[in-house]
Amino acid sequence: MIKVKRVYEEPSKEDGFRILVDRLWPRGLTKEKAKVDLWLKEISPSNELRKWYHDNFDEWNEFKKKYKNELKDKTETVAELKQLIKKNKIVTFVYSSKEEEKNNAVALKEFVS
Repeated sequence: MIKVKRVYEEPSKEDGFRILVDRLWPRGLTKEKAKVDLWLKEISPSNELRKWYHDNFDEWNEFKKKYKNELKDKTETVAELKQLIKKNKIVTFVYSSKEEEKNNAVALKEFVS
């Protein structure tokens, strides 16, 4: 099972294996407080795409399309992620965006599901 959760929310046992899927470390958060099992920044959108989406937030579907194209070029990292999902009963993709429904973690979950 894959869950998606904001990294600033309180970690819980129900999160299972927590993977930070952002390129940048969350502002103002220590590693101890984040309780992240793995920071897989390689799976995050490129800096260019991240900045593009910040400037074009209404383009959610276009962002997903562009991000999925980037993910297709990251075969080793995607394979590593899929192995982690198989290995763990519950995996939670954690992210720092204030937007809970239209962010890279949600798009990534769609891509690997």
